[in-house]
Amino acid sequence: MHTLYHHPMSASSRYIRLLLAEYAQSVGFLEEKPWERRMEFLQINPAGTLPVLMVDEGQFVSGGVVIGEYLDETCGAMMREKRLLSEKSLERAETRRLIEWFLSKFDAEVTRYIVQERVFKQLMRAEEGGGAPDSNIIRAARANLKNHMKYLSALVSSRDWLAGNTISAADMAAAAAISVLDYLGEIQWEDEPAAKDWFARMKSRPSYRPLLADKVMGLPPSSHYIDLDF
Repeated sequence: MHTLYHHPMSASSRYIRLLLAEYAQSVGFLEEKPWERRMEFLQINPAGTLPVLMVDEGQFVSGGVVIGEYLDETCGAMMREKRLLSEKSLERAETRRLIEWFLSKFDAEVTRYIVQERVFKQLMRAEEGGGAPDSNIIRAARANLKNHMKYLSALVSSRDWLAGNTISAADMAAAAAISVLDYLGEIQWEDEPAAKDWFARMKSRPSYRPLLADKVMGLPPSSHYIDLDF
């Protein structure tokens, strides 16, 4: 059985949780607070980042994109029509582009800052960098979020799913990133009905159900977070 080092507010961790569930893989979970920089965790992943998947005793795969590729090779290749990366080169390229978009670009412009300011700084000690959120950083991230949501809406308005006509790992990556912000009530869904319809489909998938049970100490989810018809 795999073991996933994760944090519930890590979008890349949620991406891997979705993939593991879609591929019906048994997995144990260990919640890691990356800001603590535990020596034991740094020995596993010197970068100190999440997620990390222990695939066997003493064997680890680190990083959301890398773990996703590993799962495609070891699980997805045997899933036939349920595989989340197409066997066609151009379709795989588009899926990978969007995975990179939501786990890297979206994270670097939006998620990382909102989570750091609204969540992690509240859980960190002062010597770890904890304290009051910086409203200027949050404001800039929210402005970036509007542009990303418009792009997401444009994609799902022209396709059945994010990367094409079938659900893919790109949908999992985007849903993982969006779900963190949905927990925090950061998304104005009435502004982007096409994105809302897509996300409602994602929330209804069995693989998404465990994410609805996530809780962060001292920070309850938004009122609509667990609603499938929000």
